[in-house]
Amino acid sequence: MENQENQNGRRILYLWLPYWPTDRLWRAQQAGRSTPTAELDKSLALALIAARQGGQRVAAVNMAAAEAGIGMGMMLTDARALLPELAVYPMAPEEDARALAGLADWCGRYSPWVSLDGDGAHDSGGQHGICLDVTGCAHLFGGEDAMLADLVRRMHGFAIQARLAIANSLGAAWAVARYGGQGTAIVPANETRAALKRLPVAALRLSPGAADALARLGLGRIGELYALPRGALTARFGREVTYRLDQALAKLSEPLLPRPACTSFWSRLAFAEPIGHRDHIARAAGQLINDLCTVLEREERGARRIELRLYLADGTVQRIKAGLNRASREPAHLLRLLAEHLPSLEAGFGADLMLLMVGQSNPLPAGQRTLDNGETGGIEELAPLLDRLGNRLGAANVARFVPVQSHLPEQAARLAPPLTRAVGEWRHVARRPVYLLPRPELVEAVAEVPDGPPVMFRWRGIAHRVQRGDGPERIAPEWWHDMQAGAARLAGETRDYYRIEDSRGQRYWLYRQGLYDDAMARIPDWYLHGFFA
Repeated sequence: MENQENQNGRRILYLWLPYWPTDRLWRAQQAGRSTPTAELDKSLALALIAARQGGQRVAAVNMAAAEAGIGMGMMLTDARALLPELAVYPMAPEEDARALAGLADWCGRYSPWVSLDGDGAHDSGGQHGICLDVTGCAHLFGGEDAMLADLVRRMHGFAIQARLAIANSLGAAWAVARYGGQGTAIVPANETRAALKRLPVAALRLSPGAADALARLGLGRIGELYALPRGALTARFGREVTYRLDQALAKLSEPLLPRPACTSFWSRLAFAEPIGHRDHIARAAGQLINDLCTVLEREERGARRIELRLYLADGTVQRIKAGLNRASREPAHLLRLLAEHLPSLEAGFGADLMLLMVGQSNPLPAGQRTLDNGETGGIEELAPLLDRLGNRLGAANVARFVPVQSHLPEQAARLAPPLTRAVGEWRHVARRPVYLLPRPELVEAVAEVPDGPPVMFRWRGIAHRVQRGDGPERIAPEWWHDMQAGAARLAGETRDYYRIEDSRGQRYWLYRQGLYDDAMARIPDWYLHGFFA
């Protein structure tokens, strides 16, 4: 296996898990997360079944069952007739997918750009593959050979059977890992054509129909397609064959959708032995933050969202996330946000790698500092305080009201992030109460004249005699939002507000909804909407 990393080109690592469903079931049983009716033995033949057309069929097997001739899609009765001692359990695709996503997140220790395979549907092995863009990452592990050796060792420790390949395209790495016949392989950038030459055409991720059509013409190997005219291939098979071939040969780029979205700013810290004590984790987090802030300052950026990942020795990942209202690259502030969640970490067997990522960043020019290299001003700004409150209470639970251009009191403001600037300027000329009820409450009111202010009202069973009153302030419905509204409806929604003070000195904001008609047939209702100081 040759150690060569293409520094100027793309390098893709493909991790194929041919027996993932059975490996996942065995790992879950060993960890106590699954309770099969009988103890699983890794060396015994195992099949997972699912209901298909015609009855129960084999959906996944382990290596022992595959070597015994049990194939996927086989009827369960035929499989048991071939191998009576076959152990059978139901297939759990949701749990398989959830565990595979967790393993993909764990693979982020090798590259910040990790993606689940989305092209396994054409392969009998299913979609149990993970793609890593390791361009520029191999040197962190001592080269591509060392990176593959480390990943193979860890997969073996996790009791996961895997085959791996590195190439300069996803198509080539996919083909070599699944059809190359080796446990691990590194394809140098200038040997892609030679590596694919003897592989079957199905290794190009073709649909079953296209692969069968090529086989009927005697084109069973990828190398046999090299010399054929592209026009003839496209005319006979459509664009699929040439498109997949060009992807495998790195003539066409193939994007990977990372999970989560990739970031340009991150810092990494590996340990010779796993660490699990919270003080050690906090100290390592501080070092990661210092390294990250140095990079951010050089790029004149500030972090808006950060995520600390702990890659544990048992193959799981622990995360701490924090959001900021305003971009920052102050190490003490970022560490304070992360430290609040450290007590909730479950380090388990310890973490052998920690990664700090910036999920979102904004431009942040260099700030003015004092002669002693401290921040200008000794008073803590509002943004760090809001960050700490949002980190502790939840970002959605820290907000502020911003004015909205509406005369209706309940629509004149909306919740927004605490540091959001209001667009434009909107102020009510009339005075507004300091407190509004969540919704207006119906009251019984008595007025001397129909359109006059109330002289007495009853709210929640208590009578209030009015000593002073001011009004009315008429607020009509916003008819421009509903141009089809009739005059009767607009009259019924018109409000006349009064500021009143009762005999106890308490001041209220009441309104009468609706207008009296000429025949006095309709009596408008009164509502209490708020309180003045």
